[in-house]
Order: sequence, then structure tokens, then C-alpha cells
Amino acid sequence: MAILDVIEWFDPSGREIIHRVPEGGSGEFRLGSQLIVRESQAAVFFRDGKALDTFGPGRHTLTTANLPLLTRLISLPFGGDSPFRAEVVFVNLKQFTDMKWGTPQPITLRDAEFGMVRLRAFGRYAMQVRDPQHFVNAIVGTQGIYTTQDLEDYLRSIIVSRFTDLLGEMTTSLLELPRRFDELNAAMRTKLHDDFSALGLVMHGFFLESVSPTEETQKAIDERAAMGAIGDMQAYLQFKAARALGDAAQAGGGEGAAGMAGLGFGMGAGAGLGAMMAQILAQSMTPGQQGGTQQGGTPQAAPQTGAPSGPQTVEQAFTALEMLVQQQLAIPQAERNEILQQLAALELELSKPDGDLATIKNLRKAITERWSWLAEPLEQVFTQPPVEQAMAAAARRFLQE
Repeated sequence: MAILDVIEWFDPSGREIIHRVPEGGSGEFRLGSQLIVRESQAAVFFRDGKALDTFGPGRHTLTTANLPLLTRLISLPFGGDSPFRAEVVFVNLKQFTDMKWGTPQPITLRDAEFGMVRLRAFGRYAMQVRDPQHFVNAIVGTQGIYTTQDLEDYLRSIIVSRFTDLLGEMTTSLLELPRRFDELNAAMRTKLHDDFSALGLVMHGFFLESVSPTEETQKAIDERAAMGAIGDMQAYLQFKAARALGDAAQAGGGEGAAGMAGLGFGMGAGAGLGAMMAQILAQSMTPGQQGGTQQGGTPQAAPQTGAPSGPQTVEQAFTALEMLVQQQLAIPQAERNEILQQLAALELELSKPDGDLATIKNLRKAITERWSWLAEPLEQVFTQPPVEQAMAAAARRFLQE
């Protein structure tokens, strides 16, 4: 191996923080060799896992006088002609103001609004090597890091770990995070101070630029936002029922609408849920086709019109089921509202032009597993033409993916 008579390192990019000479490991040096250290650099002689002598900017001729710690560990029986093995670690001492960090994998957190969420985050920070010899001992000697890329990856892992811990301590919603960026930045600087000091580094600034949910979490947020737009579930259900009555009146006249209202809200509790659901579906949207009543009480045949039978939209199909849920007075109102919210989420997904088949199935399964008494009525809804068409469209999209 060639003996290094001139030891120097020049970084044209200005982005390198640490560089080892020779790059492959320890090399042979001799007393009398020239060491050139540029401005904003420090050169640390490293041997046997420990940083020894440190040189600042300038040209240095290596002698036993300016390598006291190193020459104490080596034997130089032939004076300056005898080579010795070591390595020089150059450290860039300038302030790095554009260091980037980010979460390689989404962070899973408990959210006050949405339950479990998965978030991504990224930002920038500024740092500087404060103690080059301490830095080399901690980074090269302890961590075995010799390149800037490895160093950045190591620092990023520390930042992500502390950021995850900080978010876990906050009992808030991700919707509140944007207005708390300054607070998060200050807390992160405090958390990272000791970690960076232990490496011979000083942090000059930390900046959180973005916290964003994953696609799955964003989809859940969109659904929750749609539910929030609904507002009071009781008022929403009343609105839907009134609209269904209006549609019924237009389709078959006032008598049919009145008959539907009497059936929908006055049905006795003794009827089976499946039978109740079937009757509501049968009469809720096409009362004109069910026939009127003569003055003597004899059923009158319904006039044959060209109007299609049954609900014409997913919303109409679900309105009958929501009316049925609201009739279950033995169930507390809070639980009925929760059921109605779950049904509204399922209705929303079915009504979307890009509704996801897996999401629809999961929502339906969650409802029937928690409220098993809804399995039969919900099955009735899924046999209605608009719902069947929505499911078929979702299945086609699934097969095309």
C-alpha cells in the first residue's frame, strides 16, 4: 500500500459532513507528511477505535510533537522513515441549514377524533459539529459510521423516534396539528438537544413542514366529514323520511303517502323485522301501485302505470331501513344514532361513483356483527335494484384493478 505523504480532502459539493482518508480503512503515514486542513474543517487522527489528535485549518507537518497521543501508541524505531498505520477523519464544521428528515413508514397513532390513524411527516433541521473529536468518537468509534449518507440516516432515525414519541404524548386530533406546528418545533428542539449533544453536535433549528394522513386514513376522514355535514342524525332521518313521503305522494297521490306514513311509523312491535322491512320497501316508494281503498273498505286495483317499482336510488333503499332503526324504541337513542351513522357511511360508499368493494363489505360486516338483528333487514336492502347495481359496479372496478 502506498504511503500517504499529503493528506487532504476537498468537497466541491459542500454537502459532505464526514469523510475518511483512506476511504477503505486505515492507511500508512510517515512522520514528515503534510496534512492540509481547509477552512471550516477539522482533521482527526483515528486509530484502534478511538479519536486521538485533532488538527484545525492550515498546513501541518506531522511530527512526534504534534501527534503526541498517536506516537505514544506506535513504535517508530527508524525515526521519520518508519510508516505507521492510522486513518484521518475529516469533519466539516460549517452549519448545515437544509438537512431533511421524514417518516420512512407511516406512524400509527390514536386520534381523539378518528380513532386509529396513520400519518406521514417531513421537515428540515439545521445542525453543526460542535466538538469534532467527540463527534468522531461517537459516530465513527461507537456507531461505525464513515459516510455522510449513513450519518444522515442515523440522525433521521433519532428524529423520527422522538417525533413519534411526542405525537403519542399529545391527546389531540390530527386536524389540530397544523396550528400547533410552532409548539411541536419547540418541543422537538428540546427533545433532540441531549441526543445531538451526545454526538458532539448542536441543533440550530427544527422545522416541521407537513403532517399528512395516508390514503386509507384520508378516506376515513372524508367519510367522517360527510357524516359531520349531516349534523343531527335525528333531524337528518326526519328530513330523509319527509323527502321519501314527498316522492311517494308524487308517484301515487296523497292517499298512498299517508298510507306509507302510517305503515312506516305506526307499525306494531310484534311484526318480524324482515316482514316490517319488506312492507316498508314495498310501499315506501310506489304507493300508487299498491292500490287505493274504496269507501266501503274494498281494495281497489292499482292503475297500471309505466313507473318502475321499488326504490330508485341507494338513498331511498336505505331510508326504509333507517326508519326501521328509529322505530326500535327499546334501543337507547344514542345507540340508534350510532347505528344510523354506520348505515349512512355504508350508504355513502355505495352511492360514490368510485365506491370500493372491500370497504362496502367491511362496513356491512361491522354492522351485522355488532347488531345481528340488522342482518335480515340489511339483506333486504341489498336485494333492491339500485343497491345491487352499485355492488355490481364496485365489483367490476375491483376486477379491473
